[in-house]
Amino acid sequence: MDFNLKKLTSDAGVFFTRAVQFTEEKLGSAEKTELDAHLENLIARADCTKNWTEKIFRQTEVLLQPNPIDHTGARIEEFFYEKLDKKIPSRITNGELLGQYMMDAAKDFGPGTPYGSTLITVGEYQKRLGGAEREFLQTSAINFLTPLRNFLEGDWRTISKERRLLENRRLDLDICKARVKKAKQAEAKAAAAPDFQETRPRNYVLSASASALSSGGWDSWDLEESKEMANVLDQRKLWSEEVDKAEQELRVAQTEFDRQAEVTRLLLEGISSTHVNHLRCLHEFVEAQVTYYAQCHQYMQELQKELSSANSDTYPNSFSSNAHPSTTCPSPVSSSTLPGAAPPGLITSGPNSTREPAGPLKIQDVQPPATGHRKAKVLYDYDAHDASELSLLADELITVYTVPGMDPDWLVGERGNQKGKVPVTYLELLS
Repeated sequence: MDFNLKKLTSDAGVFFTRAVQFTEEKLGSAEKTELDAHLENLIARADCTKNWTEKIFRQTEVLLQPNPIDHTGARIEEFFYEKLDKKIPSRITNGELLGQYMMDAAKDFGPGTPYGSTLITVGEYQKRLGGAEREFLQTSAINFLTPLRNFLEGDWRTISKERRLLENRRLDLDICKARVKKAKQAEAKAAAAPDFQETRPRNYVLSASASALSSGGWDSWDLEESKEMANVLDQRKLWSEEVDKAEQELRVAQTEFDRQAEVTRLLLEGISSTHVNHLRCLHEFVEAQVTYYAQCHQYMQELQKELSSANSDTYPNSFSSNAHPSTTCPSPVSSSTLPGAAPPGLITSGPNSTREPAGPLKIQDVQPPATGHRKAKVLYDYDAHDASELSLLADELITVYTVPGMDPDWLVGERGNQKGKVPVTYLELLS
């Protein structure tokens, strides 16, 4: 270890001098060199960029990983891999884990049972959702989080280092300015000091001259006067040299300050390119979100169809009468086009009877049952296709009921004196 006591002492002295200058500036007893307005604006903009980038980065981490201390110890694992400079292994997501639990449970309950087979189907789709989530997390981390982290841990640290160096150069410059000011004041005071003869009263000079004349000591009296004159001249020369030295140090400090201010300004102007880069990353993050949510929507629609077809015998209309609004309005299915549904022109009287043609169902002749009518909320606007249907407006409340021989995907709706068929998929049954 190279321990240089002289350098350590010098650094400690510089630090102490800067601390004194900084304190005096805060107390208002020392002058402070102000930065130009353009540089001040760049610093304010950089601070704003850093603060908001840090907040966005932290909140995005929370969004992508809401529970940092989960069953995998994700954050701790990431910390060690980052310190070891190794690639983080692919981690199973909560959705994939849930899907695996469902499939394992189905093995114990029996994959041939309705519950077991449904668990397998839902588990497979949960694993698909988990895979889509893992891909979204990886894409977002690479395209969005990594650039933000690189700015905070790389570019911003460089900017902060140069700003601290600029502040030190400014303190040194102000110290030199104060030193020059004090040296000039002392020089002016020394120059204004009277000569030796001017500092002695006239009677003192006459008496000293008479004494020297009577004793023959003219030489000693001239020597004393010469010494004092030399002392005055030495002080004037000393302060003149001190002023020259202080001005030289001031010029050096001013040059170093100007150079550091230019370096800092160039770094701060690079914040504009940082904004452009973060804008591109933000677009990529949104695209990743769009892809992820579209995949989730597609998987859930496929799962809904599979469950609806698999459980239609046990729970008829379980996914149609209680469906919530989706991003797109469902298209009503005509009762005459549904497989297995009774066409309007045919009726059956029993399980073994033959179908016989009958007249079309007249909605106006249908009477509401004594029991079985319910209230329903309209989810979407619907325009009637013929006189037998009832037009609907979103968010209105109507009374609905079913009649024998009617397709299960349609109900009879009443609104005041108006009556007509309405599609079940456009309703939310309330009671």
